[in-house]
Formats: sequence, structure tokens, C-alpha cells
Amino acid sequence: MRRIIALLAAALLLPAPEAGAQGRGDPNTLRVKLFGDLRSIDPFISPEYMARNHGYMVYDTLFALDSKLRPQPQMVALWTNSADGLTWDFTLREGLRFHDGAPVTAEDVVASLRRWAVRDGLGQQLMGLATAIEPTAPNAFRITLKSPFGLMMEALAKPSGQPAFIMPARVAATPAATPITDPTGSGPFTLRREDWRAGDRVTYRRNPAYVPRADAPDGLAGGKRAGVERVEWVYLPDAQTALNALAAGEIDIFEELPPDLFPVVRRNRSLRLGPQDNVGVQPIFRMNQAVPPFDNPRLRQAMLRLVDPAKILPAYLGDPALWRDCRSFYVCGSPYHTQEGWVAPDPAEARRLVAASGYDGTPVVVLDAQDSTISHTLALVSADLLKQAGLTVDVQAMDWATLVQRRLSRNPGSQGWNLFVSAPSGLDAMDPAGHNAMRSACERTALPGWPCDQAMERLRDAFLAAPEAGTRREAAAAYHARALESVPYVPLGQFSLVRGYSARLSGILDAPVPVYWNIAKLNE
Repeated sequence: MRRIIALLAAALLLPAPEAGAQGRGDPNTLRVKLFGDLRSIDPFISPEYMARNHGYMVYDTLFALDSKLRPQPQMVALWTNSADGLTWDFTLREGLRFHDGAPVTAEDVVASLRRWAVRDGLGQQLMGLATAIEPTAPNAFRITLKSPFGLMMEALAKPSGQPAFIMPARVAATPAATPITDPTGSGPFTLRREDWRAGDRVTYRRNPAYVPRADAPDGLAGGKRAGVERVEWVYLPDAQTALNALAAGEIDIFEELPPDLFPVVRRNRSLRLGPQDNVGVQPIFRMNQAVPPFDNPRLRQAMLRLVDPAKILPAYLGDPALWRDCRSFYVCGSPYHTQEGWVAPDPAEARRLVAASGYDGTPVVVLDAQDSTISHTLALVSADLLKQAGLTVDVQAMDWATLVQRRLSRNPGSQGWNLFVSAPSGLDAMDPAGHNAMRSACERTALPGWPCDQAMERLRDAFLAAPEAGTRREAAAAYHARALESVPYVPLGQFSLVRGYSARLSGILDAPVPVYWNIAKLNE
């Protein structure tokens, strides 16, 4: 994993031969063009990374991962675990307050953890083992277990999917199926609801009451110090318009910069290119298993023969130094990565397997998010592969926000969907515990596509219950082997996203998730 980041940095951070003009902008406002539009402020309900990234702006966490992906204390000052592994005691650090000035208490933490655990896999496992989660003092709480839980730190420091963000108890009391509307948080920025305009922008202000840790910032851990007074997320779906705004100094960061714009940014001395995260993403195509034709496991298995990352990824990233031919459900570089049992790409065999599956010509509706360069490019490549394998394909164009809503539908035919392409963070594809794309719990907790395989769920539970690293490794391998049979989704390889940004910025962190604290703008 580190290898691809090093190659990416070497390929991108080149001297710029030409100068370019850049506007000065407001030194107290950081303007960011993100990959999408914020539609939900509930990071426990929405699976969208926009909701997760919003969460990092307004909430804090008990523990957080540093740049080397190691859990570090964040809101917690002290913690102990009993010799038998059944009792965990935590004490919050001093000075923690919510945006409304109220102190963060153990009651808030307990309420937040209970709401988080309803949907998150690690949270569910923790609650299943807990006999009590309760305050022991205004600033301390205890988790009592009926059997040891070896992934406690990983659960509380979980960086993606549904991180265990801490919100006020009154907000956490919102039923788990009801999206929250109160943005009061515990983090370094506050959301200005009055400035939030869907399809336009989201505005955050520095939280003057936030007390950062004294430690230096390190990944998602350490001191979260706001370097600007205001952060604006602006929605600019047209890449050329966004690039012009970056060059003119009207925005400061362009997230998920399309590869065809790399040369333009390199030629401008006022701009820089760099990795957007230190883990990368795993592009996938996600099949709807609730309706034909991908309710047939034999057809899904044929899809594994159809995919060759070395032929697919160059359609998005021409430079081979920027992607990795990673054939595994676990991203390359992760502790449990394995290629054991992975089948070699063979288009002719894929076509034979499609015919042998009994496929009856049912049209495959491919959702094409044209405002997402990654999704659009790889959706068209995937559609072409499906056609080559003998499937009837119906590509339907839309924007990403529409795709997000459409994929919730279980309807068959043209009003539903059969396949879409996305690029989940590699953080969410490292192990069975946090790998939501592999979850196969049917309509209960599986992501849209709704894989349904009880054997997969039992193997995942075995991983979560494993008491030591060696046993967990064996359980992870068994989980992966079963996934090759049930095929919850199809990975297309691995690469890192790239951001373009102003040379005036300092303090951008090497983190597994793009965050906006610690960034300052230099005066010209």
C-alpha cells in the first residue's frame, strides 16, 4: 500500500515548467471542491463518504488512527482493561464541549455508542458481547463484556464506514432509522445550517470552544487545530469549471481531480498535485442481488472471469505507476490481503459461464453517474465487458446524487438497477470487520445490492470473535474463500485518488481520509 503512495507522489510532485495566474482569495476561508454533494448530515445512517467527511468536520472520536493506521487516544485521556479482558474503563480528557457550550459527558458517549452500534458491524459485535455500557462518573464510562473483545481499539478508532462519532445524548436519542437534523457536534468546526444549500455549497465555521489535544497532528489523530476561520465545500460538477476556479484562486482544493487534468495542473506554478489519502481506493462494480439476473450466483461467478484490472484501470489512469493490479477482496498492503483461489481473467471462459448460468437475456441496467469521472469511466468500461460476455445492457445516465437514491430501489427492470460502479476507500476493504461491501446479511444490514449468504455472515462472526491475531488471520482467509463462491461484489483493482491544490496551502495532512483541520493559507 505504501508502495503505491510513494509511486504516486513521485509521479505527481514534479517541478512545474510554466507559471500561471492565481487570485488571492480570502486567507481566512478554505474553499474545497469535493467529489459530491452533501445530502445527509447523519453519518450513522448514510453510507455516503460525504456524510462521513461531514462527520469529521463537526464531531470528534474517542480514538483515531494516526498516519501509520495505529489507534491513538483522541477524546479519551486514560483507559484500562482488566486482566481477564472483560472490563474496560475510559476517562475523557478535560475541556471537551459541544458546539452549544455544553460539556461532553459520559452519558453523551454512551448514547452515541449505542446509536452507532445499531448499524456498524463492529459496533454490533461489541454490543452483542457487552453486558453493560454505562457512565461511572460525569467524565468516565465503563464497558463490561461477557467475553473478551480483541478489536475494542479498532472499533472505537474505526476511520470509515460508520466511525464512532460523539454527539450530544439528546441528538443520539434520535431513533436509529430516523436521520438526525441537529448538527450540534463535538469537533473543530460547526455547520452553518443557514448557509447549507444542496447542489451549491456547505459552510463550516471554526469552533472557538474546541480544545485540541496537545499532540502534533498525525493522520486522523493528534491536535485538530483549525487553520482558517471558515471552510466552504462547493459543488462544481463540471471538471473544467472547477479547474478554472482552482487556477483563478476561487477554490483552494479540487478533490478527485480527473487524470486528464493532471498535465494542466503540473504546468501551473501556483498549483500542486498530491495523493488525496494514504490508503487508496478499491473501485468495484456492485451487483443488485435482490432481482434477476444477478440473483444467480453462477452469473456472479462468471463476472470474476470477466475482470482484468490491468486492462480496466488504464481507462481511468493512463500512468501505470498510479494504479495497482490488486486481485483480492482485501486491498493490497492490508494485513489480511490474499489472492488464494482468485481466478485468472478469461473473457472467453466468462462468456461460456454466462451461457451456462441460464442467463435469459434480462437487460442489465447499468447506472452511469456522469458527474463522477471514476464512476462514469468505469461504468462504461464495465458495460462494454458485460456486452462482450453476452449480456444485454441498458446504460442509464444520471448524476451521482440521483444514483445514490436510485440504488436504494429493489424494483426490477428500468425503474431499478442491476449494476453501478463506485470506488470505496481502501480503509473499508482491509479486513472482515470493516468490509461493508462484503457484508452478506440480506436486507437487514447489507449495503444496496443486498448480498444474502448466511455462511458469509457466520464466517465474519468467527473473525470478530477470534481471540488472537493468528486465529483472526485464519478466519479472514476462510471469509475470503467463501466470497469467491458467493461474489458479493467484484473488485476492479486499486489506486489512490489525487487532489489539485493551491501552492499557498500548508499543513495538509497525510491521512486515510481527507480532513480540513491543520490547513492554513499563506499570504502573498
